[in-house]
Amino acid sequence: MKQPFEVAEAVDARLAARLAQLRAERGWSLGELAERSGVSRSTLSRAERAEISPTAALLNRLCHVYGRTMSRLLSEVEDEPVPLLRAAEQPVWEDRDSGFVRRSVSPPHPGLRGELVEGRLAPGADIAYDRPPVPGLEQHIWVLAGALDVTVREAAHRLDAGDCLRMRVWGPTRFRCAGDTEARYVLAVVLP
Repeated sequence: MKQPFEVAEAVDARLAARLAQLRAERGWSLGELAERSGVSRSTLSRAERAEISPTAALLNRLCHVYGRTMSRLLSEVEDEPVPLLRAAEQPVWEDRDSGFVRRSVSPPHPGLRGELVEGRLAPGADIAYDRPPVPGLEQHIWVLAGALDVTVREAAHRLDAGDCLRMRVWGPTRFRCAGDTEARYVLAVVLP
């Protein structure tokens, strides 16, 4: 049985290959992608060679440029879609720098518009996205445990366990663990 770090390294390698493929499909140089995404050429190059594990913010910028959600991008590096995804088989991705853990709960399917994601933020974790991966993306955030501060553009919302926020994302967003315990939430994502 593979160890968790071996699984993470394998996902990072497939993700790196997919990022390089998306850029090649568009015929863009690293410089062109850097201009479009606001990410340095060297960081993009290292991400495409799996020398670094991309952060959530970096993946969000690339998803914006490529017009896909993070879940869709991550599902593209997984196996063929299945209708049932057991808990033990659900892909988990971690942004080690920010303390964010993301579990893709829904079985991936490129033809469907909705998906469920479980998010966990460690105490003090703070993630800011400068733009949505897909403009007009509909999101529902349902907090299961802990407290979460969510800022959509400039509107701040404090969510406690049981609270649910629905939003359509057009600009910057920020997720911050608001307490001294982990914030755990379900994110329902619906493509426009």
